[in-house]
Amino acid sequence: MPQTPPFTGQLNTGSYNKNLYQTKEEGYPGLYYHDNNLVSGSLEALIRHLVPTVDYYPDRTYIFTFLLSSRLFLHPYELMSRVCHLCMEQQRPGDPQADKMRVRKNAPKILQLLTEWTETFPYDFRDERMMRSLKELTHRLASGDEVYRKAVGQMSQGLIRRLTVLSQYEEALVKINATAAERLTALKAKPQASIQRDMLSICNDPFTVAQQLTHIELERLSYIGPEEFVQAFVQKDPLDNDKSCFSDHKKASNLEAYVEWFNRLSYLVATEICMPVKKKHRARVIEFFIDVARECFNIGNFNSLMAIISGMNMSPVSRLKKTWSKVKTAKFDILEHQMDPSSNFYNYRTSLRGATQRSITANSSREKIVIPFFSLLIKDIYFLNEGCANRLQNGRINFEKFWELAKQVSEFMAWKKVECPFEKDRKILQYLLTAPVLPEDALYLASYESEGPENHMEKDRWKSLRSTLLSRV
Repeated sequence: MPQTPPFTGQLNTGSYNKNLYQTKEEGYPGLYYHDNNLVSGSLEALIRHLVPTVDYYPDRTYIFTFLLSSRLFLHPYELMSRVCHLCMEQQRPGDPQADKMRVRKNAPKILQLLTEWTETFPYDFRDERMMRSLKELTHRLASGDEVYRKAVGQMSQGLIRRLTVLSQYEEALVKINATAAERLTALKAKPQASIQRDMLSICNDPFTVAQQLTHIELERLSYIGPEEFVQAFVQKDPLDNDKSCFSDHKKASNLEAYVEWFNRLSYLVATEICMPVKKKHRARVIEFFIDVARECFNIGNFNSLMAIISGMNMSPVSRLKKTWSKVKTAKFDILEHQMDPSSNFYNYRTSLRGATQRSITANSSREKIVIPFFSLLIKDIYFLNEGCANRLQNGRINFEKFWELAKQVSEFMAWKKVECPFEKDRKILQYLLTAPVLPEDALYLASYESEGPENHMEKDRWKSLRSTLLSRV
């Protein structure tokens, strides 16, 4: 059976050439091309274009693009059902010998399509209806041929392994979040007891902390399925009278968990800065995190870099003028310049292109690391989705839009496959993931306790926070 190579690099939509695929689709109505590139089509035609025949196999970029975008128009289990029907349709009753030869020729191609689907979009198969259709089709393909039976077994085992690993990861996240919540409760009960334990007491080497942050980032990135980008912006298809394609699907929420990690890191940085009583200690913590952020930039970990900068720019931190006066801010100014939002984050995008190029030509795993500023990546995909209609005025699906969507998501797919080359430090990881993080009101109170209110508005807020928060303890 043909093996599915790993999905790497960016999609090159220009390489999808009609002339290469004339065996079956040439005579099929409903697909429309411009300069040999598929630009639109009816849903039925696009589904047929996905299904292999004896002498046709769809281009891999098309498979990824259609599996990614089709969920805007129908449930994955509905697509699987249609694919199964079309595959069965090819085995029409006739000459039994000819049918057997046709199945033998086509089975490897159908199995390869199913393997690509289960490897790239495994979370689709959390739906029992998907698994039912998959089992039905693979049973037919495997019956009577030991080679195909073995290939089906390998594919099924790989899928079950991926889904098991996802479930274990989700359970681990629940435990981590519960531990973090318990430690915050303990901090609120005895605020002074936890001040002794801070990031600098766990590790005072910025490079090591940046490496451990990169471990967390790459692990969390690795579990985000490409379909989660589409799920985040899914809208009801105006031509579909049914409910949203994800309303009854047990979807993965790894994208949301990753965004929550960014917020946690920002608030952790702010907490670490606001908690120390002494101004000298606060200044040292700020300088430490500036160095951590710089090491993240050098590694290519732009998400942690931006989270740290965001934490330092939070109002409870930025108002600590006496503390900041003790900080050498030249390095921080350079980092802020790199992540300057003006001109649509031009400086950051330039750095990201450089890191991406380094990754493509990398000789070591460390040079392959590219961790994008994730909120901006989501924003880019959101505006692509909002800026172009899913369907053209004539009702055909706008496949040009989905080529572009797939190109952006496939670049992310290459980044998330990189394995972290740094050695894990369990103690540091545990602290980063579970150390108590103060909510905004508690941060303001800690900030006012460190450096008193400067005007009437701050004084009023301080009094209000003291009466509200301290009465809860």
